[in-house]
Formats: sequence, C-alpha cells, structure tokens
Amino acid sequence: MNKKELKKSDLIKKYIDCGFSFEEAGTEIDFAIEIISGLTPKDLIIGIMPSPKDIEKLEQVVDTRLSTRAPIAQILGCSYFMGYKFEVTKDTLIPRPETELLVKKAVELIKENNYKQILDIGSGSGCIACMIAKKTDAQVLGIDVSNEALKICLNNAIHLDLANRAIFRKSDLFNRIREEEKFDLIVSNPPYIPLKDKQGLQIEVKDHEPSSALFTADEKGLEFYTKITQAAYKYMNANASLIFEVGINQAEDVMEIMENNNYKDINCLTDVSGIKRVVYGILGDKK
Repeated sequence: MNKKELKKSDLIKKYIDCGFSFEEAGTEIDFAIEIISGLTPKDLIIGIMPSPKDIEKLEQVVDTRLSTRAPIAQILGCSYFMGYKFEVTKDTLIPRPETELLVKKAVELIKENNYKQILDIGSGSGCIACMIAKKTDAQVLGIDVSNEALKICLNNAIHLDLANRAIFRKSDLFNRIREEEKFDLIVSNPPYIPLKDKQGLQIEVKDHEPSSALFTADEKGLEFYTKITQAAYKYMNANASLIFEVGINQAEDVMEIMENNNYKDINCLTDVSGIKRVVYGILGDKK
C-alpha cells in the first residue's frame, strides 16, 4: 500500500471548483494543517509533512467543509484571535479580525484610566473578555444568554489560565447584574444585522452561526445599542466608558444614541477596510 502523501494542489482545486478563490483555499488548508498536525507553512516548505493519519483527517475536514459549507473553524472546533487559540462551536460566533480593534481600544482605555471592573455583554466564545483580562490587570465579567456559549467561555478562560480574572454569568443584558455592581468600562459586540438582511449573507454565516448572536428585529440593526446605552449608566462608575463594535454604516447612529443618553467625548475608529467599526464614549455626570 502506498504511503499517503499531502497533495495540497488537489485540495486547493477542490475549493476552487466549489467557487472559492485560490487565496481562500490556501489560507483554510494551511489553518487546517496547523490545527490537525501542528505544522506551519514554513514546515511544509522545508519538507516536514503531516502523517498519513493527519492527511486523511485533513481530507475529511475539507470534504465536510465543501459539502456542508460550515465554517472551517467550526469543523475544527477552534479559531485564532489576537494570536491565541479559542474553542468555538455552532453555539458561538467565530471571532473576527475586526473585533481585535475593539479589544485593543478597550485595553487602551483601561490602561489610560486605571479601570478595574469590566463588563462584556454578549460574550459568545469569551474572546473579548479573555483578551481584556489577559492584557490588563482588570477583572472582567462576561455575560451571555446562552448556556452553551457560557460553557465555551469557561473552557477558554481555563485554557488561558484566566479562571479568576475572566468570569462568566448567564444574563439577558443587565437582568442578572446586581444593583450594587458597578463597572469602569462596558464593552459589547452585540447582534447588529437586521433580520431582513439575512438572505444576503454567506451560507457559512446565515446557516451555521448562531442567529441570536447575529440578528436584530429592527430595521437598522440598532436594537441592542439602544437597550444597552439606555440602561448602562445604572451600572457604571463615574467617568466610566462604553465601547461598541458596530456594523457597516451604523457608527453615526450609535454615536447619536450615545449622545442622546448623556455620553461625552464620543469617537469612532476605522478598521483596515475603511469601515467605521468601533464607537466609544465616556459617561457624563450621572443624573
């Protein structure tokens, strides 16, 4: 029996035949090889190859990816975020590169203002809460409505040795936040896609990622920005900050919502694609 060999070009051709670009195919295959066998593209270049067993598993993963259109990270059960590996499942959003901008700005605000208590609303995989805890001295409470997502949050916090620094609780927005709990910064990447836009999304997103973490019932996708901004002040210390990730063409609306709810020094950050992606501001004098 011939020894099974890695034929990356054949796998790439399978992707291309299914409508993917050469670049998308190469990126996903390299990611899968690294997760399955621990080998990087540099290893492959110098001739270190996956084992026949790993090659067989890689082929199975590619076939599943192309036949189901489930995201590769979901099939493999993990994704990278800010250089760290996070467990993900069908019950959590897959961390996006754009969200790194949100975390970096949150970390900057925490360090500039010596913030100590942070609340992450809609934690999903826990990537925001965990990375804020990893990169600052603050304690982060992450909340989510999904029991399944909260299990993944806890797994990721334990994996990153953050069990006492990033903690998690089931809560629908603020409904299980106690009155006496106050935070220096509230961060959220909430659902912001109007349900009417669902059919225009990629199959990977609309059919495989959790709808509750993606879609809103209102026409402009502003439902959760409004709810969070209107209620947040009750749980914020003086001079605390509120920071959001926002969708395309939502920044101005979210800035207006914050301005109408007594926030000041409101600003936005643009991502590498030129999209206004992060909005943040400071709570004004509490009424």
